[in-house]
Amino acid sequence: MLIIHHLGVSQSERVVWLMEELGLPYEIIWHKRGADGLAPASYLALHPAATAPVVQDGDRTLCESAAILEYVCHKYAGGRLTVSPDQPNFYDYVYWMHFNNNILGLFFTRLALGSRTEGRIAGFVHRREDGYTRMLEQTLAASPYLAGPELTCADIMVNYCLTSLRMFGGRDDLPNVRSYVERVSRRPAYIKAMQIAGPTAVLPDGT
Repeated sequence: MLIIHHLGVSQSERVVWLMEELGLPYEIIWHKRGADGLAPASYLALHPAATAPVVQDGDRTLCESAAILEYVCHKYAGGRLTVSPDQPNFYDYVYWMHFNNNILGLFFTRLALGSRTEGRIAGFVHRREDGYTRMLEQTLAASPYLAGPELTCADIMVNYCLTSLRMFGGRDDLPNVRSYVERVSRRPAYIKAMQIAGPTAVLPDGT
């Protein structure tokens, strides 16, 4: 059985959502953030990269959301929620699977900038964010999900950037994106996953 090491308010919620969508068994181990909001030493010790999520599959320790999602889907679910290279929407799937890295890079840059809105770097972040949001809006105007008519791992990857990550600030003036988030949020597997490991979920001891 897969063991998900869950760090509260982190990208590890994606793996819980995936497992609920696939109906696969798993065990979840919580790791509570410290008073500084950072991961505890117990979490950092799980993997050399010291990032969330971390999943254990037997004697193998897995890291990085996109890698974990693809690994689980192909090894345990016959490729469900993925798109194969012979399908016409394969590029769309691959693009949105990697979209998360771009958004996170801008997010951390914006954190470093603080309240500054002027200057070369701030201008770059603003321009890049405008481009990405425009791409999202156009894609979701033509399709209910990012890689086509059905939910895929690409949606699980991107939705975190539009929900949990938005807790730290983000735009709310994108009607197609807003409808998309509402549509995804009604999925039973998503609802259950957020109850278990979403940003407002609590540890089993109630803390």
